[in-house]
Amino acid sequence: MFAAFDSCPGALLRGFFLVLLSWLFSLSAASVLPPRNETARVARFVAHHCDWGALATVSSHEPVRGRPFANVFSVSDGPLGRGSGVPYFYLSNLEISVQDLQVNPNASLTMSLAQTHYCKKEGYDPQSPLCAHIILSGIVEKVNSTEMDFAKLALFTRHPEMASWPPDHGWFFAKLNITNIWVLDYFGGIKTVSPKDYYNVEP
Repeated sequence: MFAAFDSCPGALLRGFFLVLLSWLFSLSAASVLPPRNETARVARFVAHHCDWGALATVSSHEPVRGRPFANVFSVSDGPLGRGSGVPYFYLSNLEISVQDLQVNPNASLTMSLAQTHYCKKEGYDPQSPLCAHIILSGIVEKVNSTEMDFAKLALFTRHPEMASWPPDHGWFFAKLNITNIWVLDYFGGIKTVSPKDYYNVEP
């Protein structure tokens, strides 16, 4: 479906439109943030509005072997307005953190509304609890054939540049299979959400 993202003017225009739509969508975040007492909805909201996150792995490389190692990855849980809650990635085994995952697939992903216009508009520092962020923990795994089309749609609509990345890098679609969820969106400490509640709620 996305082979058409090439150098032709129509494809470039479509890519620009998708980026513009993503930017406009993030601008609306301040007006539609779910009530903070609806923790699962807040978690889904953050997961959908963030286009990237910091993925922490257990390093397999010296001199930090066995220690935490955080890296930035583009992410998408679905096309704009169609979030699934599942964080999808487009990965290559050439990437240092992906090499960590080959040894130990456990990882944590942090996403914050600081990367949207929400916190700046409200005057919240990224470290403020009011600038909502989530931490998702689980196992990173390749998506199966059933999920492949949606993962591709999710990532290539939010990150159209991915379609032109070098094919000889062995790119593949992966996801974080979430086992634990933490939400910090207000004063009083971090809150937890079960994966069941997270996926069942309407974001």
